[in-house]
Amino acid sequence: MDKVIVKSPISGVIYPIEQVPDPVFSQKMVGDGISIDPVNNVLVAPFGGTVTQVHSACHAVTITHQTGLEVMMHIGIDTVALKGKGFTAHVKEGQEVKQGDELISIDMDLVATSAKSLLTQVILTNGELVADVVKTNGLAEHAVTDLMTVTLKRDTGDGEQESGLEVLSEALVVPNPTGLHARPAAVLAALAKKFDARIELIKGEERVNAKSVVGIMKLNVAHLDKIQLRAIGPDSESAVAEILPQIAGGLGDEGTTPVSVPASMELSEDQTIVTGPKSGDPNLLLGVAAAPGIAVGKAVRVREEVFDFEEEADDAHHENVRLDNAIEEAKNYLEALQINLHKQSDGAKAAIFAAHREILDDPDLLDIARSLTAKGKSAEYAWQNAYTTLADQLAVLQNEILAGRANDLRDVGKRVLRILTGKEPEELQLPDVAILVAEELTPSFTATIDTTKVKGFCTTTGGATSHVAILARSLDIAAVAGIEAEALEIQDGTPLILNGGKGTLRINPSDELIRQTLEEQAAMQEQKEKDLAAAGEAAVTTDGKRMEVVANIGGVEEARESITLGGEGVGLLRSEFLFLKRTTAPTEDEQYEVYRDVLLALEGRPLIVRTLDVGGDKPLPYLPMPVEENPFLGQRGIRIGLERPEIFRVQARAILRAGAYGKIRIMFPMIATIPEFREARQMLEVEREKLGVAPIEVGIMVEVPSTAVMAEQFAKEVDFFSVGTNDLTQYCLAMDRGHPKLASKVDGMDPSVLRMIRQAAEGAHSQGKWIGVCGGLASDPDAVPILIGLGVDELSVSVPALPSIKAEVRNWSESDCRKLAEDGIHCVSSSEVRELVGNAR
Repeated sequence: MDKVIVKSPISGVIYPIEQVPDPVFSQKMVGDGISIDPVNNVLVAPFGGTVTQVHSACHAVTITHQTGLEVMMHIGIDTVALKGKGFTAHVKEGQEVKQGDELISIDMDLVATSAKSLLTQVILTNGELVADVVKTNGLAEHAVTDLMTVTLKRDTGDGEQESGLEVLSEALVVPNPTGLHARPAAVLAALAKKFDARIELIKGEERVNAKSVVGIMKLNVAHLDKIQLRAIGPDSESAVAEILPQIAGGLGDEGTTPVSVPASMELSEDQTIVTGPKSGDPNLLLGVAAAPGIAVGKAVRVREEVFDFEEEADDAHHENVRLDNAIEEAKNYLEALQINLHKQSDGAKAAIFAAHREILDDPDLLDIARSLTAKGKSAEYAWQNAYTTLADQLAVLQNEILAGRANDLRDVGKRVLRILTGKEPEELQLPDVAILVAEELTPSFTATIDTTKVKGFCTTTGGATSHVAILARSLDIAAVAGIEAEALEIQDGTPLILNGGKGTLRINPSDELIRQTLEEQAAMQEQKEKDLAAAGEAAVTTDGKRMEVVANIGGVEEARESITLGGEGVGLLRSEFLFLKRTTAPTEDEQYEVYRDVLLALEGRPLIVRTLDVGGDKPLPYLPMPVEENPFLGQRGIRIGLERPEIFRVQARAILRAGAYGKIRIMFPMIATIPEFREARQMLEVEREKLGVAPIEVGIMVEVPSTAVMAEQFAKEVDFFSVGTNDLTQYCLAMDRGHPKLASKVDGMDPSVLRMIRQAAEGAHSQGKWIGVCGGLASDPDAVPILIGLGVDELSVSVPALPSIKAEVRNWSESDCRKLAEDGIHCVSSSEVRELVGNAR
């Protein structure tokens, strides 16, 4: 049998492949091999052969020996995200090399500070050829040390079936931000190897064996490239049916937003396999509810804006001046827009465009652009490259909120690009009732939507927390985010029904369904007017149970608006709005003045201030924190206050001082243990004694299961509870509420969550304390009778929902609510609970 000596391609300490901190390598999904912690900066050929693959990011290269043995060398962990930065390739695909020839040079400092690890893997990627491998250990010297001695098999047949049913899938867009690099390629190859059929991955005119990691990487499949699967063999149908959704989901690659699997797959024998949309109905597409409301209208596609400009330029100074002038003009426009919105008392929109103005001062953005103009690029090319680079980096983050800000960056970028190119935005031709369909919409576009014609929109990207969703709610138009990609195939003028509350889009509805929906809209509008007229009345059940209905707010303007809509106080002031979008922490006086102004606006009604609720998932520029693998289980909420007491104490003093102007309470977020509460309360008490002011009520958020379980013990020490159902639900169900695949399953009406709310209510009442709900569930009409029945005393809701929630309370008796809640906690799913409520109406 043939033997191949694999020399070490780089010098360093040898580690077993099993110890690599990446399961794709440690579990040998790519293949068996060795890892080296490098000490030199040049990767060399481990033997003579042919360069069969050089990744576009230059972090990985494959050499094929004359025997057919493939050895892939992968520099570092997650280095694909560098997109070639820090690597210089000295070879190209198809080139013959001798053992010891230089392959790739590495900027060690740059890569070491930008990637998870420099560990470099040397992998035997076609293990089916290998009979035995002997590995060395200790220290490796490049081009000298015999790293592995590989014994090859004589029989290399792979047993794949070349006959049988042929299945060719429809084209699928690859969602992975960095394409099919080593990790997703290994997962794909492992999936393909489960089947007997021959499986090919096709990109354009090229096709490779989908069971070969190197083959897949050779295709250089990039983000948003279209690929197809071709399978031939007896299990070809099941192979394509299983693998295609995995590709659509990103093959486990972090930071990937899944795309929709094509609705059907063409078969060579006039057969069709239907994988179907999520709903099972080709005319009903599903997404995420972003802004409530129902819209009936005609589709209008909003297409990506394209700019034409030259890439090269002769005078770098001239290009920099042009860029500076365009940025300054964009700043002036944004400042004027911000001032105008403030005059209209639209603080939410003003804050968005204030943030856009700050983006234009981002030093990283300007550094990237100027480095390119210095290399002879035009201002347009340099600027577009700069903002898209940073936007792409944001877009792949796991945190939905931060990833959503990529859209803001592109919005600002395009504004400057329009000024540079002199291009006017294209004006949409709108029918009288339009529903916009787009991959994404920018905040500035959304803010200028003609709401007399546009009644709703849906996007394939984004989520309920994006600036675009916030704007949609403020404009009072229906919106659905994350809609299935098939929506982009809808033709202009197609009749649609968009349900922003349910996150659905109905295509080509029947005349009867349109009529019913319009009647439903009219009834909803009539009810909305009745609810508004009665907004000042108390929320009392038919048998006399008084519910306090208060508002969740993020500023003084919302406090004033809540009073006009019947709010009886504020159950949650999200104080982090004072801390975000700035480079230094707010001072004590700045905070005090806001809390005072909110109390004055409430005219004697109570105010609950939640202390700063930020953390690993919501970082602050002046509060540096290490990146956390799971920020929702890390330093957030009260844990930040306890770790950074100077921030907590300043806020505590501001809240205590503002108490002179009304009834103010303080609430700690993310309390999980009684010692945490005691420590925070003690710090508050120290500041109170220094100020010499009267005590105020102190409560906690019930957001984690431990707090609900220990509610009776907590109730002996706190003055009140407020249930944050958004976080309580995700922690109870172990489902990230921002996860693109799980978000639709994260429903606070799940019986397990309802049981926790009941347990918290019973614990509070056992000690004579009251309990409210300030999470999203309080604003859900279906949840109102259940929450009443579980023993909740207060509902803190979004400002626009105040009249309708108060009206909902008046529709029920407390006795009926108790029975409904008892039945609800014995259901097996949230859908069953919702059906129960619907039947009881």
